[in-house]
Amino acid sequence: MQDADYELVIGDKRWSSWSLRPWILMKVFGIPFRETLIRLRWTGTTQEIARHSPSGRVPLLKAAPTPEREAGPLLVWDSLAIIEFLAEEHNDRPLWPVSREQRAVARSISAEMHSGFYSLRNHMPMDFLNVHASWPAEPGVEDDIRRIVAIWMDCRKRYGDGGDFLFGGFSGADAMYAPVATRFRSYSVDLANYGDDGTASRYAEVMLASPEMVEWGNGASDEV
Repeated sequence: MQDADYELVIGDKRWSSWSLRPWILMKVFGIPFRETLIRLRWTGTTQEIARHSPSGRVPLLKAAPTPEREAGPLLVWDSLAIIEFLAEEHNDRPLWPVSREQRAVARSISAEMHSGFYSLRNHMPMDFLNVHASWPAEPGVEDDIRRIVAIWMDCRKRYGDGGDFLFGGFSGADAMYAPVATRFRSYSVDLANYGDDGTASRYAEVMLASPEMVEWGNGASDEV
């Protein structure tokens, strides 16, 4: 399928880290979609999401009917599943790195992001619009930050030639870690305290300054 008719159902840009992941990937790779935003933390949020998503969560991707799917749109939920689906549907675009080794590593660190880092998620929830001067980090959070810094440094040094992202050009792995860059900014995390030699900090700066992230931030401001 090329340039399919997609609808991406997301939560507030201020809060929804999982929604940011497929959104920024589709923006970077020029995959057109209609955006449906559901306000979170409001009365009726649960019911509104349930109208779209069988999992009761966002994001959700709706792919338009095709001759093979005449009954209605295909629903794909969960950020990582959406990324994998789009990579299959648009295999002319490098949503994952071209190299077999790099694809394997990119998928591994993406799965680690998807299934881990619970302390960071719980104690540093995404809040795109706020910046705290300081934030007390618990031991579990500090362990998560050290691991993320190590991942970013390793990928940039081993695979980063040819671009500013983890594997050079932007990929699904960068989409999975994009919300983490916003968390480090929101909670004023000094990555040098967690083993960074400047590589991870520069990567976070590139991510936050990207046109797509700026667009997401403008959308978050408009929601207020």
